[in-house]
Amino acid sequence: MGLPDAHLELEVAKAITETGPTYGRRMMKGYLATKGVHAAETRIGAVLRTSHQPYHEARCQGARNLNSTPYRADYMGQKVHMDQNEKLAMFGVTHVVAIDGFSKKIVAHSSMPIKNNLVIYEDVFRPAVLANGMWDQVRVDHGKEFYLTLFMQELLSSYRHNQERRPYLQTSSTRNHVVERIWPEVNNRVNYPLKTALLQLVDQEELDMDENLVRYCVSNLTGQLCHIGLTMVVESWNAHRIPGKGIPNDLAGSGCPKKIPQELLPHSLEAADLYKQHLGSQLTIHSTFGVDPFSTEQDKLTVENQFAEKYSDISDLFFRAVNNDFAPYKEALLHLITTTQRNV
Repeated sequence: MGLPDAHLELEVAKAITETGPTYGRRMMKGYLATKGVHAAETRIGAVLRTSHQPYHEARCQGARNLNSTPYRADYMGQKVHMDQNEKLAMFGVTHVVAIDGFSKKIVAHSSMPIKNNLVIYEDVFRPAVLANGMWDQVRVDHGKEFYLTLFMQELLSSYRHNQERRPYLQTSSTRNHVVERIWPEVNNRVNYPLKTALLQLVDQEELDMDENLVRYCVSNLTGQLCHIGLTMVVESWNAHRIPGKGIPNDLAGSGCPKKIPQELLPHSLEAADLYKQHLGSQLTIHSTFGVDPFSTEQDKLTVENQFAEKYSDISDLFFRAVNNDFAPYKEALLHLITTTQRNV
């Protein structure tokens, strides 16, 4: 027996308090599936249209990224696309994702203060390969932040399924077709609500982004909220149905044809040493936004504990922000800044 209408309406209403207005019937179905709630797309769409009309009308009026994509990948593991999103770079958050060209599954993602070779390799490329196997080709733009990833992809190129293809390809960002299409989803569902709140604080002169302590706090809290939101988008995307294709999680199947043992993929510091030995260049190990104001780990722990006493579940800050209630996030951020100032 299917989910009763009343139960479905309650589940959709609860989900909207967490996702905000931008999830349509397909993404909402994917999000509900991640929560163990299953219902037909048509039923979910009907609930969204009738019970939440202002949000439905806003989605209907919103611009869509429907440009044609002259692109083909024949199987999971043929091409993986990696790209960065810097819509929140001025506030110390950059997103990086990796998406399989065939299944359209987002296989890894990370939010970091500033794009960094070691972090991208450690948090995106390495876990994607360990979980799925070696891709025949990594496709990126011309950014320098992918140097370590491309170096390791080439170093391990003999472990690929199809070795006739070049191990990596760098093209302009406008031609990184598959991954570019995910960014409007992330911008609408994560970046723009948080950026709106931050710009309001700047305009009201409550944030001075020229101060290192402020920059550090803004990046820290905003990065954590972005991680919550980006994870929601990724899980929902991977579980939603792409018209004419299928569900990314299903299309990805068991991953790439060629797997690779973990010992061949060293952690980032060791990989950076290999890079220096082979190419003679030193990569930046740490990239921070602002300057860490804490002189001791104890001072840092004190601030974290004091902040947690008032804000034990920061996910609620994100849920409120995406529903256009920016006050809790702004208040929490200012509280973090003043708490930090008292303890350094």
